[in-house]
Amino acid sequence: MALFAAMGLPQLMPVLAEEGQSYGASLGAATFPGRDGPAWQAAVERLYDSAALGADLAAGLIRALQGQDQAVAGARAFFDSALGQKVVAAEVAARRRLLDPEETEAAEVAVMKLRDARSPRLRLYRALITAGDQIENNVANSLGGALAFEQGLAESEPAATRRETGHMAEQVWAQEGAYRASSGAWIMTYTALAYAELSEAELRAYSDFLASPAGQVVNAALYSASGDSFRKILRGLGREAGLMLRGQQI
Repeated sequence: MALFAAMGLPQLMPVLAEEGQSYGASLGAATFPGRDGPAWQAAVERLYDSAALGADLAAGLIRALQGQDQAVAGARAFFDSALGQKVVAAEVAARRRLLDPEETEAAEVAVMKLRDARSPRLRLYRALITAGDQIENNVANSLGGALAFEQGLAESEPAATRRETGHMAEQVWAQEGAYRASSGAWIMTYTALAYAELSEAELRAYSDFLASPAGQVVNAALYSASGDSFRKILRGLGREAGLMLRGQQI
């Protein structure tokens, strides 16, 4: 729990909950327009509850790091440092700024300018992304979340016509390329925004930590725990969406 706090995860939970609630609202408006009223909004807010998400993620992180005392100590040493706290504050602030579509567009433009100028910082940003294996981890969690949503949706279907998990997995996997492209673009936008104020030396130091044994263990544990948490939420969201759609058909 000390590591959970040092990584700034308590401060991040409200932001993640707001992201999820925004996604749920958009999903409802697109899937069953006119029926995405108080009942749907209440379901989305219940599923994307900040306190519940934080408790579930913390429990998952503890399970994933069981017996990894050395890695936890190494990660705490980094995140408790001045650089670690600077990184954490920058990451939370960037994630909050990306809730605003105008901020997101401005960040995307900034990345394009860096590419046009062939800025050497792009190489450092890519090193960070590679050290954290961020694209592969995000794609895996996105695919897992999409499958969980489809499974939840299927739970509202009549047993006789309910889709099999294998068929749903095939449908989801067919979108792997799209998930990879969107994940890669979002991660670079977020990275450039979050770490814009870090010096080149600080960027290298952060990459070194992520590539270290402690960084690798803790990063993998965090992705595993967050993937588990969001699969539960998305399965619940799919179930609620299925009930709304069934009601619409009736």
